[in-house]
Amino acid sequence: MLKIALTKGRVEQKFIPLLEKCGIDCTPLINKKRKLIINLGDKYQFIFIKGPDAITYLNNGVVDLGIVGSDILMEEDSEANELLDLKTGQCQFILASTANYDLNNPKRKVIGTKYPRVARRYFSKKGEDVEIIKIQGSVELAPLIGLADAIVDITETGTTLRENHLVIHDYLDRVSTRLVANPVSLKQKKNEIFNFTDMLAQQIN
Repeated sequence: MLKIALTKGRVEQKFIPLLEKCGIDCTPLINKKRKLIINLGDKYQFIFIKGPDAITYLNNGVVDLGIVGSDILMEEDSEANELLDLKTGQCQFILASTANYDLNNPKRKVIGTKYPRVARRYFSKKGEDVEIIKIQGSVELAPLIGLADAIVDITETGTTLRENHLVIHDYLDRVSTRLVANPVSLKQKKNEIFNFTDMLAQQIN
């Protein structure tokens, strides 16, 4: 049986239809209520987790596969083997701020973000030393109330940014949902994992 960590919420909602396209009865997943572990027959066990925990589960060998956003993989510097881009949950890392933000101002900037490692790598490539403030809630508030000069965040449509009068000043990496594997499982359950990967790949446009 393959043990698969599935990120709750939007990732889960976009992944289940893909499984159904593979001819798998996903009724137990759809009607799971508050259950955190669901078996689909004797082939798959799905464990519902929050995104950042997928890496912890994979690194500790308690799951074979993870269904997780690439934003999490980039932030956690994951060593898991990426097997497939599921092409769902597509969005973009961006640098945003108020309209008067000067991208080229040499002064040391303060950056608000949920993704401090991603932000630090971006500014390091630009040769800039910045102060990073980690924010768990509404990152968009930071430049509006003077907590930060700009933010690094992900956006799908940019609607929230526009509604809060923020402007995108630069584009970073693209983000989507990925299928990743525990390296040990990839050796021990190679055939099962690649059969599952191939099955999904055939349904991705």
